[in-house]
Amino acid sequence: MIKLLRITTVPISLKILLKGQLKFMSQHFEVIGVSAPGVEIDEVIKNEGIRCIELPMERKPSPIKDILSIIRMYILIKKEKPTIVHTHTPKAGMVGMIASFFAKVPVRLHTVAGLPLMESKGLKFLIYKFIEKITYLCANQVYPNSKKLAEYIVNEKIAHESKVKVIGNGSTNGIDTNYFMPKYFEDQSLIIREKLNIKTNDFIFLYIGRLVKDKGVNEMLSAFEQVLLKRKNIKLLLVGDYEEERDPISVKSKDTIAKNENIIMIGFQSDVRPYLSIANCFVFPSYREGFPNVVLQAGAMEKCSIVTDINGSNEIVIHNETGIIVPPKDSKALYLAMEAIISDETIDCYAMGKKARERIVCLYEQQKIWELILKEYYNCIRNV
Repeated sequence: MIKLLRITTVPISLKILLKGQLKFMSQHFEVIGVSAPGVEIDEVIKNEGIRCIELPMERKPSPIKDILSIIRMYILIKKEKPTIVHTHTPKAGMVGMIASFFAKVPVRLHTVAGLPLMESKGLKFLIYKFIEKITYLCANQVYPNSKKLAEYIVNEKIAHESKVKVIGNGSTNGIDTNYFMPKYFEDQSLIIREKLNIKTNDFIFLYIGRLVKDKGVNEMLSAFEQVLLKRKNIKLLLVGDYEEERDPISVKSKDTIAKNENIIMIGFQSDVRPYLSIANCFVFPSYREGFPNVVLQAGAMEKCSIVTDINGSNEIVIHNETGIIVPPKDSKALYLAMEAIISDETIDCYAMGKKARERIVCLYEQQKIWELILKEYYNCIRNV
């Protein structure tokens, strides 16, 4: 059986980013997951039914450790002799593509889901760009998970357009629209609201994601406090955890979360559907993305969204049809959108949410994405 290596920097990416896809591919290939050590490895082995190998990789730039990771990956690849190596995330991409290039793996593929260099400047930008260039140079094919991201890669001359391809309409793994189905929670919304001490007439804004600066959390909190000056029957639910070591939000924002009774800190949740089910509007003001799964999830749960005009988000949401698109890093524009969602009689949140689900089902159904990736694998094998 043809051997396929799927490589991510950390195991949580194997668990969440590629959920279900690894199991599907194992019907056609001998699939091996590779990532740095982590508690999620055992869950991946159990849930996906594949073999996994732990290989140390650092998320942050670390030249000596990165070289060691490349050497270890090269040894691993020479031992396993895969026909296909498919990498995800920047560090795994660099390590996996360089190692598989020198190991002469026939099919070397890399998926791009967001670029750190897009929010970098000066020397940092040049270093990140160089790393991406090396990664793409070693790959046979590069798959940005959104059309805008593909345009950026080509325009910045990081890779030649002949190497760059978007699979389907974008997305790394699509979305299981049967799992993200609002009808499963129709009878539970009142119970969920009661548990969170939310009144039936409260308007709920929901954010899902890491509580970090480049997700636009500072601007969102500022905008929400402005909306609160006009009305009190609103709530903001935060589903996610802080990341102090990488990109912390401001001290002022932390203080706002701690002291504002209308802001409810939920923390990380493996199942976000209950919170999507009670929300009136999803808010995702990120600075940069590849193709954000949470926006797909919100749409599949029939929620209108307020998102920023960035790669991925502006492809999933249609302005004034399935949500509202605002400029990134603009708390005033975000405030105006949040206020309009509540008070503008021409904006129908419910109708927008219905259209959002129709669009998600049509364009991003998970099974369709998996089949397109499988087809791509076979095309690549035929072409080597």
